[in-house]
Amino acid sequence: MNIKETNETKVIVLGGLGEVGKNMYCVMHKDSIVIIDAGVSFPENEILGVDYVLPDFTFLKENEDKIKALLITHGHEDHIGGIPFLLQTVSIPAIYAPNHAKELIAVKLQDRNIRYDNLFVYTDQTRLKFKDIEVEFFRITHSIPDSHGISITTPDARIVTTGDYKFDLTPIGPMADLYKMAKLGEEGVDLLIGDSTNALNEGFSNSESVVDERLNEMFDQCKNNRIIIATFASNIYRVKHIFETCFKHNRKICIFGRSMENNINISLNGGYIDHKELLISPEEANNLKPNEVTILCTGSQGEPLAALSRISNGTHKQIKLRPDDVVIFSSSAIPGNALSISKTINKLYLQGVKVYTNNVLQDLHTSGHANEEEIKLMIRLIKPKYLMPFHGDYRMLKKQANIGINCGIPKENTFILKNGDSLRIKNHVITRGESMPGADVYVDGNRIGEIGGAVIKDRKIMASDGILVVIINVDMKKRELLIKPNITTRGFILVNENEELIHKIENKAEQIITASLANPKTTFAILKTEITDALYPFIHNLTGRKPIILPVILDIKR
Repeated sequence: MNIKETNETKVIVLGGLGEVGKNMYCVMHKDSIVIIDAGVSFPENEILGVDYVLPDFTFLKENEDKIKALLITHGHEDHIGGIPFLLQTVSIPAIYAPNHAKELIAVKLQDRNIRYDNLFVYTDQTRLKFKDIEVEFFRITHSIPDSHGISITTPDARIVTTGDYKFDLTPIGPMADLYKMAKLGEEGVDLLIGDSTNALNEGFSNSESVVDERLNEMFDQCKNNRIIIATFASNIYRVKHIFETCFKHNRKICIFGRSMENNINISLNGGYIDHKELLISPEEANNLKPNEVTILCTGSQGEPLAALSRISNGTHKQIKLRPDDVVIFSSSAIPGNALSISKTINKLYLQGVKVYTNNVLQDLHTSGHANEEEIKLMIRLIKPKYLMPFHGDYRMLKKQANIGINCGIPKENTFILKNGDSLRIKNHVITRGESMPGADVYVDGNRIGEIGGAVIKDRKIMASDGILVVIINVDMKKRELLIKPNITTRGFILVNENEELIHKIENKAEQIITASLANPKTTFAILKTEITDALYPFIHNLTGRKPIILPVILDIKR
């Protein structure tokens, strides 16, 4: 992965294109690199046994001496979740983050016993300079506090990234700094790197205050019930008005879910949320009247181990559902999670409780990302010469590019890239640059990058076709098979119910081994390979399946 050092400015994308997650890209000028965000994504169901998916850090490792800083736009996992793994791989001189994100990062590093002393807070008044690269920040509206866009100026260009944003004229938190955005546009912006997540949605997104009003109505409507609310732990403004609504309706709040607890504690300590006195323990919640309690929990996406899933299963140790409970999903389904959410909702209905979800008739959630008209507004404010859609599937990136064209940006000035691609900027003219090979990096427990495509393929095979073990007792010195091979399986067939098939496999294995041992050049490795290569087609012809075949050879001296 080699991007040559030149006098040009380069934008190098490591993650966040063709996907929603693991956002990470770099701006490079001569021998200076600043990184924007370091996120993770969460594995799809077919990536078995993997906890997180990371961008490929090879480019950063190879150019470690050029890195000046990591800049963080806001504190969501797809923008900060990769930081602990990045710091274990690459030396980062400094991390600059807004206050709320800084606290979340500190907790992450503490949880993994990583000491890092160069974590600094910036505000929208901060200006940074790294040789030829100058950085400033502007406040935007998102579903988490202290969200910012970033302006990066080099001798060749001004580059503006929106971060994750929406335009909300009646937000729960501070207003976006429209003046500063317009000022940047008037001063001249060469490249806009824009959030594409909701580009396919027409119109404007709902204001967070609309959700606030609907939740107030729900509390009035369910004034005699215990209310359980599942939402994203990182949606701090949603959590903030849940606290305010509970205060208004004289309800205490009991929290379940570690990520929810962490986010709320940071927000309470930072002054983003008020009414700490409302928090109670599970024991207190169980002893209060239903209309005096609200339970706030994780699990809005049907995650099997999250609090709401365990509550719906009846396996939660501290909270049991009651017939008059009301469960509110103040969230929308992340693509791929609809089935898990549906299963959780069905279990809740089986328990006899009322369930409310977000739909066109009930505004129980609004996104923190810009719809089509908001993207147009951002483009009109920033007035970029070039547009690089970012953070989204290909269709989302394509739609934002089309929106840009409709707003007057020439088609040839829009760039739909993929991870590993780059842009070259010289004297305010932008062209496509080199592309670097790279692949997703998997995290399995504490192991980073040790789990590759071959391992995932084996896990899929074991999940679908199982494993077959051939146990062989041989005397390699005398070149003899001592007893008939023993066959055992897991996830392939039931041995007791398929004795005839097992005998056929044993006989075939015996033939293969006897023939192989007759060759004086046969080693353990050769014997294993010949057994595997010959049994695969034989078993597939008999069963139509291809289990992983694992020969276990015991060399017994007689």
